[in-house]
Amino acid sequence: VVGGEFLARTLVAQQVRAQVITALQLPADQQLDVTVGGIVLPQLIVGRLDELQLSSQKVALGPIVGAVSAEATGVPIRGGALDSASGRVTIDAAQLETIVTSTSLPVDAVTLVGADVKASGSVTLLGPSLPLALTLTPGAENGALTLTPTSATVGTVTVASKDTSAVARLLKPLFATQRVCIADRLPAGVYLSALRVDRNTLVASFAVDGAITADEQLQQPGTC
Repeated sequence: VVGGEFLARTLVAQQVRAQVITALQLPADQQLDVTVGGIVLPQLIVGRLDELQLSSQKVALGPIVGAVSAEATGVPIRGGALDSASGRVTIDAAQLETIVTSTSLPVDAVTLVGADVKASGSVTLLGPSLPLALTLTPGAENGALTLTPTSATVGTVTVASKDTSAVARLLKPLFATQRVCIADRLPAGVYLSALRVDRNTLVASFAVDGAITADEQLQQPGTC
C-alpha cells in the first residue's frame, strides 16, 4: 500500500506538472514543484483530487517574472470543472522597473515603499528638464496591470492628482493611469485580479475560472 501510494503521488505530480507547463507555454525544463494534499489512492478511486499546490522560484508570465505559488481544490481526474483555483506571482522592484519603464511615463528607476510604487525620472516643463518623482498605486483592471499616479514632485514642487492649481494642470498627462496587458500571455481562464505592495515586493494575484479544465477555449491564450 505504501509503495502504491508513493508511486501514485509521483505519477500524479508528474502529470500535473506537464499539463501546467503546456497550458502556460513554459519551457520543458521549467522548475515547478507540485504537492498533492491528502492520501492520493482514495482520491484516484473517487476521480477527484482534494487539493493541489504548485510553486516555482522563477516563472515568466508576460512582462512579469517572479516566484509563483498556486492552489487548486476539487481537481477532476477524468474531466470536468475544478472547484476553485488561485495563484500569486511575487516580483521585486527591478522586475517592476522593467514594466514601468515600458509605459509612457518618463521614469527610469522604481522602488517599493509601503503600499506604493515610487518612480523617478525627468520631465521637460516650460523649457528646462527637471527631476521628477511619482507616487504610483498599483492595481488590476479587466485583467490588466494598472499603475495610477497619485502625486508628482517636479523639482521642489509637489502636487497631488486631485489638485487644480496651474502646475497641476500642466502635469495632468502624468496622472493618467498606465495599463500593461498580460492577458495574451496567459490562458483565457486565468486573469490578473489584484496587485499590491507587500514587504518591498509586488504581489500579483490571479483568479482561475474553474471551467478551465473542461473548456478548451479557456485554455487558449487570452487577448488584450
